[in-house]
Amino acid sequence: MLAYAFQVLNEQGYKKIATQNFENATELCAAILAQGLSSQIKRGLGKEYIPHTEELSFIRGKIDIAETIKTMALQRKHIVCSYDEFSVNSYMNRIIKSTVLILLRADITKARKKELRKLMVYFGDVEVIDLHSVDWNVHYNRNNQTYRMLISICYLIVKGLLQTQKDGSEKLMDFIDEQRMHRLYEKFILEYYRKKYPQLSANASQIPWQLDDGICAMLPIMQTDIMLSYKEKTLIIDAKYYAHSTQVQYDKHTLHSGNLYQIFTYVKNKATELNKATEPEGQVHKVSGMLLYAKTDEEIYPDNEYRMSGNKISVRTLDLNCDFSEIATQLNKIVTDHFNL
Repeated sequence: MLAYAFQVLNEQGYKKIATQNFENATELCAAILAQGLSSQIKRGLGKEYIPHTEELSFIRGKIDIAETIKTMALQRKHIVCSYDEFSVNSYMNRIIKSTVLILLRADITKARKKELRKLMVYFGDVEVIDLHSVDWNVHYNRNNQTYRMLISICYLIVKGLLQTQKDGSEKLMDFIDEQRMHRLYEKFILEYYRKKYPQLSANASQIPWQLDDGICAMLPIMQTDIMLSYKEKTLIIDAKYYAHSTQVQYDKHTLHSGNLYQIFTYVKNKATELNKATEPEGQVHKVSGMLLYAKTDEEIYPDNEYRMSGNKISVRTLDLNCDFSEIATQLNKIVTDHFNL
């Protein structure tokens, strides 16, 4: 899932990751980070201007008169100066180094730890940072764009895997929490279809409300997880990663009502939008919807198909607890059933 969710893994230097077997998610994260760092080091570690204030025997940058007087530096024939230094001790490099140090204490192979330690030689001038207080809203530009995947992996490791024990030591959790797994799950499905079926238009676009009077104040945004289009057919997939695929009341299993209402609304608005655009040509677009749940170990799980106001709404489960070839078969069948590809 990680290999598909992060498109950059398909770039040169990352392809071999997809063919390796990993004991756990931590090992895969370590492999991705190691490959990414190796490529980044070849390009050159990113640098930024770091502000410094220190007592010197010569002038550098600006003289901090107030601090010089306060510390009585002149009596020692020194002055306090403030200056900027162009250094590899950047914020992103500090995040990466601190994350690698956590991985070195994790359950990964000795060979992987050795690989990471070799890479850390290039981070000798980089300081560590408290990962619990990191601001992950990092600004990217064309100079540091190559760091996007590295920081994303660090975020996944730190936010999804890191926990603190009572004695103050740190360890890695076995599983990523449900919220982050949900985002990874939906991105995995989208990127799989983008790679496997280039003839399809696969995106996560928004659907505009089809309003009679054009007033849309306070209406929520209809943001799809996966939208697949081919010729006159469109399939909207709402990926759901829950601990429980159904809701139970009085021993009766039913679908989560909010999920069903949501996908139905998406389908009807998209169908109206597409058919309005092609009405002069007389072409009719067929829009379908699907709730795709990650399969749990529950005895009862949804597998239904409904016809609602002229549209097909299906509810399926994707079994992730199997070999990837079987997961691919399940995803391929969805495309085959809906697009006859």
